[in-house]
Amino acid sequence: MKVLSFGSMNIDYVYSVPHIIQPGETLSSTNRSIFIGGKGLNQSIAMARAGLDVYHAGKIGSDGTVLLDALKDAGVHTDNVKIEDALSGHTIIQVNDEGQNSIILFKGTNYMMTEEFIDEVLSGFEKGDTLVLQNEINLLDKIIDKAYDSGMTIVLNPSPFEEKLLGYNLEKVSIFMINEIEGNQISGISAENPEGILDWFSSHYPESEVILTLGAEGAWFSGKQGRFFQPAFKVKAVDTTSAGDTFSGYFIAGKAMGYTVEDALRLAAKASSITVSRPGAAPSIPFIKEVV
Repeated sequence: MKVLSFGSMNIDYVYSVPHIIQPGETLSSTNRSIFIGGKGLNQSIAMARAGLDVYHAGKIGSDGTVLLDALKDAGVHTDNVKIEDALSGHTIIQVNDEGQNSIILFKGTNYMMTEEFIDEVLSGFEKGDTLVLQNEINLLDKIIDKAYDSGMTIVLNPSPFEEKLLGYNLEKVSIFMINEIEGNQISGISAENPEGILDWFSSHYPESEVILTLGAEGAWFSGKQGRFFQPAFKVKAVDTTSAGDTFSGYFIAGKAMGYTVEDALRLAAKASSITVSRPGAAPSIPFIKEVV
């Protein structure tokens, strides 16, 4: 089985601020750092550091060689990363004194996917392989349809949420990786009612598994194996930027390596707790030897 992460790659400009800026406010930052990130890249690195053999597909600009280098350094296969004559995706991230963040995203080359490129990438994968997707690239619906037709197992993290996602055939998704906000946006069930969100997914997508993360509260799993809750490990949060991507990557890796659902949840929760204790996105993701 091969794992393909078809997703975004971004350069992150991170500003340390006393609080998240308010409308009309001008605020001085205490520091600026530059990191590599993007949900696709983060999840690729998380899965690779967890021990999986990972292939990444996506597009960067000539300013994005640092992104390509980061994937290679993590041991991710990069033959399906294409360089375009355009600006790479980037983000502007505020991180406050409590470690909470606010993110502005510039799509850049992440929104230059074509059907020809998708066909070229997917031609190297087959039935039984796993496809990991996020919602930071264009033509996501085409990727889902084509991967499903080829028999791949599809994992979707529908972040950032957009209404058009509800028009896609999400019955083709095998595993949903969502947080409580995305769960509310998709289901209409209050974010304060996580089991209600899980009930909605069980009713509308009975063949799919759902992992619902709740930040510092922990995470739920719901599927045919049952329903399980994993509390979060308590740590001092420094930067929560890639916590969800780390959780997703490590949970997928745990399942691929034959862990039970409970053990995969615990592995993911522990890895995520290490991530939030460090600054940055991809650089904060731990290696498996730090987690087990």
